[in-house]
Amino acid sequence: MRIIGGELGKRRINPPAQMPHTRPTTDIAKEGLFNVIENNLTISELHTLDLFGGTGCISYELASRGAPSLTIVENDYKMYEFIKTTSTELKLENFEIIKSDVFNYIQHCSKQFDFIFAGPPYALGNIDDLPKLIFEKKMLNTKGWFVLEHTPRNEYKNFPFYKTERNYGTTIFSIFIENR
Repeated sequence: MRIIGGELGKRRINPPAQMPHTRPTTDIAKEGLFNVIENNLTISELHTLDLFGGTGCISYELASRGAPSLTIVENDYKMYEFIKTTSTELKLENFEIIKSDVFNYIQHCSKQFDFIFAGPPYALGNIDDLPKLIFEKKMLNTKGWFVLEHTPRNEYKNFPFYKTERNYGTTIFSIFIENR
């Protein structure tokens, strides 16, 4: 796994060999997603939230490209510690790591973000609740993006705030935009 672009570009990240419940976003899918993000948003102005942080690869990429404020939520202790250690090794600033269940975090969150990414386990039974909860809790600033990583078996084109999707084989990114 590597950081693709920005000031930390080409740095390799070596997650633990045994990663329970994690499925790092492939470099090809991540590169495609960041091409879309960079062509539509100014990363250096984004306050970001990474739900189901896993290895932290999406937030490392955002940090490398200049995001000024990053929050990661990860419930697994081993992965939480990995993200903590890696962010320290990379000397990342304005990087907050929260050990919490994502749905509990969403329920109690009072902050708003410009960009929210969720890469839940593909087998998550209540994945369809994520876009609903993000918008019900008004977690996005005006024109903010919510990106949900999922498989082709999930369909979001009829959900409110859905804008578009990008398909990378078994990985799909559905993009929702707060338009208030």
